Amino acid sequence: MTTPPSCGDSNDKAQQSIGELLADASRDLSTLLRQEVQLAKAELRQEARTAGAVVAMVAAAAIAALLTLLFLSHALWWGLSNVMDQGWAALIVAVLWAVVGGVLAARARKQLSAIRTLPRTKQTAREIPDALRGR
Repeated sequence: MTTPPSCGDSNDKAQQSIGELLADASRDLSTLLRQEVQLAKAELRQEARTAGAVVAMVAAAAIAALLTLLFLSHALWWGLSNVMDQGWAALIVAVLWAVVGGVLAARARKQLSAIRTLPRTKQTAREIPDALRGR
């Protein structure tokens, strides 16, 4: 006949399994947090690439537009100076471009406030405390 395990042996096994459970939970939490950091890095890299390409295109378009506007403004000033004094013609052209610049700045500010960063990472980071509580 075999002898039943002593109380000391069953406590060791119970402690060992609780310890293993805690170690597993700790390892899983560590893995989850590491994956969240990796996700955030990947999202930032992707956003940076997209933003870099957009900035380059906007810069090139801005240079072309600036040169175009410079020559068109000069032509408008020259045309208006045939009808009125050159100083008044230059002032009219300057006020026109000030209005255009103000409208563009207001639209840019509105679109800049609509940019969202790291949407998935924020969402999953909010879910971690609930997951730890078992919800």
